Amino acid sequence: MAADDRLDDDELARRLREAHRRVRMLPAGEPGQAAEKERLARRHLAICDLAKRDPERAAARLDAFLGALEPPPDTPRDEENTVGD
Repeated sequence: MAADDRLDDDELARRLREAHRRVRMLPAGEPGQAAEKERLARRHLAICDLAKRDPERAAARLDAFLGALEPPPDTPRDEENTVGD
């Protein structure tokens, strides 16, 4: 394994830990929330398992997973809102 490969693996591991933290912090008070959190946790585990065999493909799936975890913006943007406001 080359040193550059190790750096990529460390980055993937860091991002997997961040995804785990974000899934863990999701609310699970109501039955629907608990089911969604479980589904996301299983998806995260599948990505972790894939990372052992195919780190590049796992990184691509992790990108999509983290994108799905992004909360929607709390302030809608429209024509009257400028970027600096």
